[in-house]
Amino acid sequence: MAGALSHVRVLDLSRVLAAPVASQNLADLGAEVIKIERPGTGDDTRGWGPPYLKDRDGRDTSDSIYFLCANRGKKSVTVDIGKPAGQELVRRLAAKSDILLENYKTGALKRYGLDYASLKAVNPRLIYCSVTGFGQTGPYAERPGYDPVMQAMGGLMSVTGEPDGAPGGGPLRAGVAVTDLMTAAYATIAMLAALAHRDVSGVGQHIDLALLDVQVFNLANVGLNFLHTGKVPTRHGNTHVNVVPSQAFRCKGGLMMIAAGNDMQFRRLCEALGRPEWADDPRFAVNAARFANRAALVALIEAITTQRTAAEWVAVIDAAGVPCGPVNDVAEVFADPQVRHRGMRVEVAHPVAGPIPLIANPINLSETPIDYRAAPPLLGQHTREILRDLLAMTDGDIDALAREKIV
Repeated sequence: MAGALSHVRVLDLSRVLAAPVASQNLADLGAEVIKIERPGTGDDTRGWGPPYLKDRDGRDTSDSIYFLCANRGKKSVTVDIGKPAGQELVRRLAAKSDILLENYKTGALKRYGLDYASLKAVNPRLIYCSVTGFGQTGPYAERPGYDPVMQAMGGLMSVTGEPDGAPGGGPLRAGVAVTDLMTAAYATIAMLAALAHRDVSGVGQHIDLALLDVQVFNLANVGLNFLHTGKVPTRHGNTHVNVVPSQAFRCKGGLMMIAAGNDMQFRRLCEALGRPEWADDPRFAVNAARFANRAALVALIEAITTQRTAAEWVAVIDAAGVPCGPVNDVAEVFADPQVRHRGMRVEVAHPVAGPIPLIANPINLSETPIDYRAAPPLLGQHTREILRDLLAMTDGDIDALAREKIV
């Protein structure tokens, strides 16, 4: 069955992570995604190894594993957009596309005639999505921006990690590029919304998406707590800022997460731990009281949880209907029976490496399921195919461009 977006063509001028993950989402959903890359080098992340993808003989290829995480299902076309002939190729492809996605520095594509205003004149139906660090306007608009900078500037690091004075205390960067990944999700939403609007209006539009904006929005309740109270949030380690008990607890040989989100769940937790009287103790009976007496309650709980392993406690506490789970390492994640059942590890055929594992898209559609039809492409793998089939160029035309190092 054709994918939900099998009628959509995307011209992807992005690299690194946020925007490429967004275009990968569209590819997963069935869109034809044409990735424009620099001849000879391609997307920056192709070289972000080790580790590198290994070929069938176990030798390193030129593509990093990092590149693989954001580029499946795409067609790679190499074009030098610094040359007028390369710019013309991109304009011709934009004229035949529904969406153009780019993450160049603000204003950088204007000097090539590839900005939104220029391409709108070529294709008024074009949806043009710009993903930058700081957006198209404002005092920082021309600055470059990467995820770690946004985690720092956008407040995430200030509320992540152990409190000052605690062992290992201090601001902490998240272990994955969460601002990039959240931005990818919002870019996907924005492009789908613009497509829906175009279906009604017949016209495209420009999407201005900034990593900093996304990170500020995703401060969520923590940010809103500040706006309402004026109190600057602090770090709480693995504890929840509002709910008690909702944190990691020490067990024999490991950690487990318990998240008792309401008073009834707390009562069931107390019963599972063999201390039903805690649920009626005035210090712990309601969340506000537990919040005020967090240290005492945590000490009582850990005096019990440290007597058994995390796996043993998860079985008991889960049976009581209280959200909980082990603190898994990545190997344990992919061995987890629920993760395995949900098919979060998929395999696709790679032209050099053979079957390779990738992480599945979490979207599950009943009528148009995602089809992992193609591996991340080799650099320039589809240049000749796209120029020939979409732009009606001859092999001689393409050979001439190759001699000029335009493709």
